Amino acid sequence: MRPADVKRLMDAMRVADVQEVEVERRDEHGVVERVRLVRGGVPVRSAHVDAGAATPSAPAPSPAAPVAATAASTPSAPTADPVAASRLVDVTAPIVGTFYAAPAPDVPNYVKPGDRVQVGAVLCIIEAMKLMNEIEADVAGTVVEVLVKNEDPVEYGQVLFRIDPS
Repeated sequence: MRPADVKRLMDAMRVADVQEVEVERRDEHGVVERVRLVRGGVPVRSAHVDAGAATPSAPAPSPAAPVAATAASTPSAPTADPVAASRLVDVTAPIVGTFYAAPAPDVPNYVKPGDRVQVGAVLCIIEAMKLMNEIEADVAGTVVEVLVKNEDPVEYGQVLFRIDPS
């Protein structure tokens, strides 16, 4: 994608007051180009842009509307005790890719909140460039939160799980 195309997208985001946009298109050689732009850090409104379009194609919710979230993508058991929360160990994504909670669609997830894990236990898989990378626990403890839902894209350093090592 040319810099002028990205600039047009940024201008369209500003005009439409959209906080996040992702564009995917295939060129004449079949190569897929994907660009994701986020304004202000935390996405509040988003719109999908069709391959040939330069403006958002889906209506965005009103700014006052809460961001839709599923139970799996929100903290599953937020810790009210700040001391307890401070001892939790964050498991972060070591690579950019797609999060998979289970080894296959028809089998249970590797872990869920409340499960005890040992060092080296597989917590999930992140697919990157057609390679399946098992993400293992660095500490033994109890899984307190699963912060990503199955098949979500994840960024490098994004918190995936919180584990209580006690």
